[in-house]
Amino acid sequence: MGGAAPSATTGGFALIDNMVSHDETRSEDAPAQPAARPTLKTIARLAGLGVTTVSRALHDAPDIGEETKARVRQLAESLGYQPNRAGVRLRTGRSHVIALVLATEAEELGINSQLIYGISEALSASAYQLVVMLHDPAADPLGPIRDIVEAGAADGILFARIEPNDARVRFLTERGVPFATHGRTDMGIVHPYFDFDNEAYAERAVRRLASLGRRRLALVGPPPGLSYARHMTSGFCRAVAVLNLERVSVGSIDTDSPHERIQDEIHRLMRRADRPDGFVSGGAVAALSVTAGAEAAGLVLGRDFDVVVKESSDLFRKFRPAIETAREDFRTAGKWLAQAIIGRIEGTADVDVHFLDVPRIEVSETVPERVAATVVL
Repeated sequence: MGGAAPSATTGGFALIDNMVSHDETRSEDAPAQPAARPTLKTIARLAGLGVTTVSRALHDAPDIGEETKARVRQLAESLGYQPNRAGVRLRTGRSHVIALVLATEAEELGINSQLIYGISEALSASAYQLVVMLHDPAADPLGPIRDIVEAGAADGILFARIEPNDARVRFLTERGVPFATHGRTDMGIVHPYFDFDNEAYAERAVRRLASLGRRRLALVGPPPGLSYARHMTSGFCRAVAVLNLERVSVGSIDTDSPHERIQDEIHRLMRRADRPDGFVSGGAVAALSVTAGAEAAGLVLGRDFDVVVKESSDLFRKFRPAIETAREDFRTAGKWLAQAIIGRIEGTADVDVHFLDVPRIEVSETVPERVAATVVL
């Protein structure tokens, strides 16, 4: 991404591309003269190659040598070359744009940014550019997808927060538009997806808490209408039943609830005699809110209760190392999704290509007795 931070525009499109700095110094006597836009011919002349060879090198053609490709790309980058998208579309019928549709409230401790960076990294060596479209999660999620398709604004679409019966998946499948998702449905429609195994995560989190002597467990999971909420709840309930533990309800709060509400509800819950002594959290902010609520009730993390959370950064290991974590790598997910959607657009990837990321609980060593209780999870 050329070091530039990604940006997005609510309700519209934002182009994620390499930024080229320009000398803004101007002579007071001479009017500003726009620099001539570099073309394939410019690169070909400087490289001593034919225009067709340069074009194929930039598109990573297999019959062009790696040394030639590297030299052409270096020249293109140094010149600030950008393809004429209108001309490309006229010649190929493609926009060479990939749209990423995200919910505005889904950003949690940089998750969206990590996903965008991963996608951008994978696209940087391709002819494709990324457009990000944000939408209100309370509105119809099909709306922005329909807008993109009807406008012909992208060759392929990426989106997340998948529902078990997702109208977006059905719509794009019926329209024959290439797409890939972060998450999976229960619809039986085959399509590319990258997902984190939330069922295995919750099951292993419960087992970890049980190994620490915790018997009364609570789940603060995702909104119930999302697929990964079902997966997480299934794994949690199965492990609680198998280990003969007790599940404690947290009411109607979930990972999308305002953190003040989560904190207040947990504070109330932890003042009861039958309070939980272990929590499995589906998100980092929710885990922090759970911990704050329990501590406000006078309880001590690692002594009176424990928390397991999946996170996408090293936040907890650095600032709350007593909280057990499982890593969910959104940057890797972004790279995989970018490669999958290009493969679908260009016909080089099967429609059923998918990847299920398997979690591993990272055991905390801040409390001495936990080291002795360490198990393979």
